[in-house]
Amino acid sequence: MNSWLWVGQIVLAASFIVGGLAKVAVPKDKLRGPMPWVDDLSERAVRGIGVVEVLGGAGVVLPWATGVAAVLTPIAAVGLALVMVGGFATHLRRAEYGRSLSNVAFFVVAVLVAIGRFT
Repeated sequence: MNSWLWVGQIVLAASFIVGGLAKVAVPKDKLRGPMPWVDDLSERAVRGIGVVEVLGGAGVVLPWATGVAAVLTPIAAVGLALVMVGGFATHLRRAEYGRSLSNVAFFVVAVLVAIGRFT
């Protein structure tokens, strides 16, 4: 079980850190192609989401790996699950049903990591 949790944590970390860094570093105009939902938000909000994703991605791995404040790992996983709820709602509101599937998948992985690491 521990190995599967690590796989989930690494997948979450890699995905959210890469996606978050893109939201932080790439201008909003260039994000429109792969992320058309950015038109609904200010540039500041998009960057804020990116920062939350980077911190959550780091938080889902680093505390558990270092043994320092390991309780932060499942808390970060819960936070990432909540980010996915927001993403899912945004895609549904915009009728982007195909794009919402990744939100569901990441939500499930985040919830499983949270449950596994809380116990």
